[in-house]
Amino acid sequence: MAHPALFGALSALMATQPVPSDSSSPGLMPAPAAGPDAEYCMYVEPVTGSRIETVQCWTRAEWAEAGVDIDKDWAKEGVAIIEGGIRRPVRG
Repeated sequence: MAHPALFGALSALMATQPVPSDSSSPGLMPAPAAGPDAEYCMYVEPVTGSRIETVQCWTRAEWAEAGVDIDKDWAKEGVAIIEGGIRRPVRG
């Protein structure tokens, strides 16, 4: 039966693959630097009873007061930065 041999070969192959560190992973990019009054816009979970995500734009300090680490969540939830009245989109 070829299944045990195939499983062994795939296991050996996976064991030799390097594991990317946090610093080299593109999904862990921190929020871009901006001034203290810049607003970081991120997707926010929908309120109870809705499936529609909203986008909220707050300063870095306001996100921190709400218990959000924008450097940790930016890669997944970041949408745009508003600084000096100019909106810089970071996705779509």
